[in-house]
Amino acid sequence: MELSKALDFARVNTHSLLTTIRAGGRPQLSNVLHHVYDDGLIRISITADRAKYKNMVREPWAALHVTQPDFYAYAVLESDVELSPVATRTDDATVEELVEYYRAAVGEHNDWDAYRQSMVADRRVIVRLEPNRAYGML
Repeated sequence: MELSKALDFARVNTHSLLTTIRAGGRPQLSNVLHHVYDDGLIRISITADRAKYKNMVREPWAALHVTQPDFYAYAVLESDVELSPVATRTDDATVEELVEYYRAAVGEHNDWDAYRQSMVADRRVIVRLEPNRAYGML
């Protein structure tokens, strides 16, 4: 499957399954909301206390399984991973990127100050996926 075709599919279908690799080599899967940017980079917001974060720190790779609502088409995007620093201040670069991600993925928030505080309290991180392989059935 062409990478561009899989990215176009992921732009329309934004709920996905993120697969990372546990220390023992077995997969760990999580439901996530992703957003594909114009340059093909995919971003996801996660917390730093979860298994998927620890897995990607150790092994900076992930696969994103994207399906459409009727479940008859899917694309898997295998990706190199880059993690932002953990959010520590309401005005740090990670929180700014989280605001950008939220706006792109969901829209405007009704209380940006509360959102920023929550990102720090939750120890949020942005996962940046740079897909390099795609397969599936579209």
